[in-house]
Amino acid sequence: MSDSGWLGVGEVARRSGIAVSTLHFYESQGLVTSERSAGNHRRYRREALRRIAFVRAAQAVGISLTEIAESLRQLPDQRTPTKADWARLSSHWRQALDRRIADLQALRDDLQGCIGCGCLSLRACRLYNPQDRLGERGPGPQRLGKRVRV
Repeated sequence: MSDSGWLGVGEVARRSGIAVSTLHFYESQGLVTSERSAGNHRRYRREALRRIAFVRAAQAVGISLTEIAESLRQLPDQRTPTKADWARLSSHWRQALDRRIADLQALRDDLQGCIGCGCLSLRACRLYNPQDRLGERGPGPQRLGKRVRV
């Protein structure tokens, strides 16, 4: 670290365990900020390391970068998240994670009734054609060769 308390791109990447390209991507998403040196090099405050750790911890529990960025925007002046911030934000994320877990459990339970037959009508398939919604699109296979959301 320089005497001024700033870290270069390589040092932030090394210390946070992310690639330089990831650091640049995080910056483009508003997750961290940098300033430019007189030589036009990116410089990060040391606090960026804690923000990156916050981002990575949230990602590890399944929170999207969009949700993380939205949460970090709630903090004043790009401040480093505190323990209290984590508690408040994680309680909000917990609700979303609970919904996601319930959806995954329902998917898992539905898989037990699916034998992976590859049928074309999918009339009775609760996974890909609930309430025969694909039948409304006309005759023949509606999912063959394309990903269709019902």
